[in-house]
Amino acid sequence: MDAKRSLADRIRADLPNKLIILTGPRQAGKTTLARLLMADYPRAQYLNWDVPADREIILSGAWSPRAGLLVFDEIHKMRDWKAFLKGVWDGRSPGQAVLVTGSARMETFRQGGESLAGRYFAWRLHPFSVREAVDMLGMKPAEALDRLLERGGFPEPFLAADNVAAERWRRQYATDLIREDVLEFSRVHEIRSLQLFVDLLRERVGSPVKISALAQMLQISPNTATRYLEILEALYIVFRVTPWHRDISRAILKESKIYFFDTGLVKGDAGARLENAVAAMLLRHAHYRHDAEGKTVSLHTIRDKEQHEIDFALAEEGAITDLIEVKHADAAVSPYFHRMAEHLPQAAAVQIVAELRQETRRGRVDVVAAAEWLAGLRA
Repeated sequence: MDAKRSLADRIRADLPNKLIILTGPRQAGKTTLARLLMADYPRAQYLNWDVPADREIILSGAWSPRAGLLVFDEIHKMRDWKAFLKGVWDGRSPGQAVLVTGSARMETFRQGGESLAGRYFAWRLHPFSVREAVDMLGMKPAEALDRLLERGGFPEPFLAADNVAAERWRRQYATDLIREDVLEFSRVHEIRSLQLFVDLLRERVGSPVKISALAQMLQISPNTATRYLEILEALYIVFRVTPWHRDISRAILKESKIYFFDTGLVKGDAGARLENAVAAMLLRHAHYRHDAEGKTVSLHTIRDKEQHEIDFALAEEGAITDLIEVKHADAAVSPYFHRMAEHLPQAAAVQIVAELRQETRRGRVDVVAAAEWLAGLRA
């Protein structure tokens, strides 16, 4: 079962004017979305760099000049891909649209030479969120959140007929990511270490991660462990949530929390899965506001020297706009959250609870049902 994705109309509106670069995790639905958009154009043509026959067409420039839409998938693997895309865009037939998709962050593959400045808009496609499941699939917020916590938000397991099919998909997905995609960045003899590194991260969702400690456990150097993390980030497998600090360099030096784009990969209790799902949806919200509105929105955690913590903070243009604490069932607001809410009066303060009997307001903190609040995010 395929589902219409919420980005479809936004990308459809951009295609006549700009080259579109669409990235996101493997199997998040980029190809399905591309084929949906292809239906709007006469003789649309899809070319995947990983397919030998398509690669020949790409290298020889033998695609149809009459194609209303050209779709290039995984083109970032091509040498000098930016120069290639600049040539495609500048030399395209009148009215021809161009869509580029890829399962890795394109900035990871920056090279010298030609620039695409002014020629493209970038969009990031995430797994399903509560908001998208409500808008696109007609689900109730609580039903959507339950499904996300049980199966994760990737389309195939999310839309599967049953949990068994979803779990079979996930087992294969996790294996293929390490064996195939990671080899683009790493060496064959490192695959086992990288798999163990991923397993350690799966058990530590929601906790500050000390890379040097993981390196010691795996008997690798801290630099190697850092490179592993950067590989996983580049392939949209994990993302970091850094502690808030106005001085970005100081924030980077502090221990971050690591979350998975696929909540189904989390090894932990219901609270850990909920926190990961919320982190993924907040990141999606931040990315959407950047991609659609041009806003600089970032996701952080807040932690003081005594290790008091607020799960998440959203910042816009360098100022905190939202404080978010995540609870599975406990509606009690911590003294530290109260203090920070008073200290940052410009920020909305909300504690979202998955199993909540009644919404309430305690001081400056709103205690609300998680599903309904998540359904109100921008994406």
